[in-house]
Amino acid sequence: MSTGVIIALIVIVAAVLVVAAVLALRARGPQHGGSLKRRFGPEYDRAVARHDGDTKAAERELAERVERHGSLHERPLEPAERERFEARWTAAQERFVDSPREAVAEADQLLAEVAGARGFPDGGQYEEQLAALSVHHAHHVDGYRRVHRVTHARVDGAQDSGAGTEEMRESMVAARALFEDLVHSSSRHDGGRQRAGADDDGRAPATRAHHSWSFSKRQPKES
Repeated sequence: MSTGVIIALIVIVAAVLVVAAVLALRARGPQHGGSLKRRFGPEYDRAVARHDGDTKAAERELAERVERHGSLHERPLEPAERERFEARWTAAQERFVDSPREAVAEADQLLAEVAGARGFPDGGQYEEQLAALSVHHAHHVDGYRRVHRVTHARVDGAQDSGAGTEEMRESMVAARALFEDLVHSSSRHDGGRQRAGADDDGRAPATRAHHSWSFSKRQPKES
């Protein structure tokens, strides 16, 4: 076999390998995006919107979150810890009737503390804590974002956060789902899935009933 034929064969084999690699990368791309979309759910859509519809940029951001926080092991709460957190949440929920803004601020603080107790980054690193929570509790993490936004729009010196009583109530309702998930869930990578015996919104039946009474049967006052 002549040298020219050997070189031609080498070139052909190299070209085939390059084409195969390109096809493999293209085949993996949609699966990677689909996997992120399944894992992050509504957080995926928020990331895409934040990047003005650029799905590739959104997927890079979400993939980086998984790389940073995907291996995090959530520490189960001790029964006494769980009871203390639940008592504080109940008190904040009841306080909403007379002091909705203070109640929302307490919910924001409480979520930061519960997340820290479960092994997530400290609440003083809000953005990093939120990113980690989005990896493991993607379907409920927006409740934390909402109470934090309502709380700090006022604290940071805005003349008016624009948050009326109804918006504050809705943020508390959304935050409750994440609180329940953090207090009762012990599985990793659950993405906000319900624990055994819970209703569709992630709350146990008795807890859900108490939650509904607090917000529907008593009308909160604007503070």
